[in-house]
Amino acid sequence: MSKVKVEGSIMSYLSQSETDTSSKDLNVVAMLHNFWEQKRTSQSDGSFSESDGSGGDAGVQTESLLLYESAPSPGPPHICYVTLPGGSCFGNYKVCDTQAEARRDAARVALMNSLVNELPCRRINPQFIAQSLQQAAADSAVSIEDACDSSTSIGTYSLLLHSYIGRTMLEFQEMMTIFQLLHWNGTLKALRERQCSRQSVIAYYSQRGLDEYMRSSMALDWLGREQRSPGRLGEELQVAQRELVLARRRGVELRFYKEKTDILSLALKQQFDWVDWALQLDLELNENDYEREEKELRSLEKPFSVLEVEYKQIQEKCQLVEEKRQRLQHSQSLKEQGQKQEG
Repeated sequence: MSKVKVEGSIMSYLSQSETDTSSKDLNVVAMLHNFWEQKRTSQSDGSFSESDGSGGDAGVQTESLLLYESAPSPGPPHICYVTLPGGSCFGNYKVCDTQAEARRDAARVALMNSLVNELPCRRINPQFIAQSLQQAAADSAVSIEDACDSSTSIGTYSLLLHSYIGRTMLEFQEMMTIFQLLHWNGTLKALRERQCSRQSVIAYYSQRGLDEYMRSSMALDWLGREQRSPGRLGEELQVAQRELVLARRRGVELRFYKEKTDILSLALKQQFDWVDWALQLDLELNENDYEREEKELRSLEKPFSVLEVEYKQIQEKCQLVEEKRQRLQHSQSLKEQGQKQEG
């Protein structure tokens, strides 16, 4: 079953169950939790194959298996997101009048996708890769032969698919989200300009994952773009929010759209409160961090690496913070001088 057919089946189920009252008595929140708890237990007992292991570490603690987030809202309709072990995210499909209803519906969508993800057709194999590459080539209007060239987008997609043979589509999507964000943020372009190979980038970020440092770093990048082009941040946030709404109404995995929205919202918050943020950044990026990262860079065999790119980005961002601080001090100095003259 192709990805399009699977998504079509999910949409059909969600549309039918939206008006079906027979499912309201089901405790889908508990069912979803039990599903992932049993999966975690099975993995720890060794009954799951090693290819399923990437989601197991995230669910070692039962209480942190699932994360529910309710979007701020003064009233209905309410929106809720649920994040699964490994990072996959789903939201409520229905228009919900209460937060509890939104939570149940988000769990229902996540449970449906979790069950579908266990089907053999959702396991990545050579046949699945061939079909996915053909579909990607047709959608992007590029030659399927470009899949053999790692410098092309479809070539990178091919590398990622082959590195996840034997794993599920949700596991692959978790990795794809990171590269979608890196592409959207311009990081992949910067790495390519510094002659970093696609293989080294994939290997690096496969181990690193998506963390708060990466989110903060991307938010800072967008804050810099806002300063160079005022209004761009707000426009990008509106686009991201609309994409998130449309994706949620399709009942598909939402992490890429939600991460974009969260990163841009963080950048917008930093725009209005950058003084406190600058002080926090100084604490995180102190002299010891600079010396440690520089030492690691000098120990590398190749002059160009992902770590070196990140180090240069850190230097550029710290310079931006220092320029802001100097402007603030200058502004305060002028204000004090004006007060003295008035006195």
